[in-house]
Amino acid sequence: MRAVIPFKKNNAKSRLSSLLSGKEREEFALSMLRDVAGTLVSSECFSVIDILTTSLIDIEDVNIVLAGKGLNESLNEYLGKMASHSINEPVLIIMADIPLVSGKNLEDITASQSDVAIVPGRFGGTNAIFIRNPSSFHVDYYGQSFLKHCQIASCNGLVYEIFDSFNLSTDIDEADDLVEILIHGSGRAAGYLKSLGFGISDKNGRVGVKREKI
Repeated sequence: MRAVIPFKKNNAKSRLSSLLSGKEREEFALSMLRDVAGTLVSSECFSVIDILTTSLIDIEDVNIVLAGKGLNESLNEYLGKMASHSINEPVLIIMADIPLVSGKNLEDITASQSDVAIVPGRFGGTNAIFIRNPSSFHVDYYGQSFLKHCQIASCNGLVYEIFDSFNLSTDIDEADDLVEILIHGSGRAAGYLKSLGFGISDKNGRVGVKREKI
């Protein structure tokens, strides 16, 4: 069983630019990636863990696979190469910005007996897909990718499961999303935010984030 994490370093997390500088966003994205990769490694569910990226990065205990194409093209090429090399093993595609993922989450999703298990993100996205037979599926991210992935499974005659998990469904894109890391996170991403002076604010009964000068 293998796992693949697509990752973009350059101009990472642009929707956080009101709170973080370009360098800080890159470092924050890397800290989330390290949380995700570290959980995959420690889970011991996977014999191979690949990071699919356009940048040279240093992450322990995983393979760095350089990709010069977009997200969909790179992932579909990855799945296609598995099929062409007769690598008939399940694969988990997991995004790099879900730092709350736990080992138990990984054990549960990889125990799915469905052909495909799809983890929805907020606003119609897809945070992870566990595929039993990579040659039978392709991805189509952006927009309402969750619905598209359900349709792809159905059109290919595959039995799919919607995998419900708070940790896996919590992707970090917007400023308000940082609240979840500060409340629930204990890894590198949470530590990095705290090192920058971020904390929880509670104003007029609404929880948010604040940044103190250090």
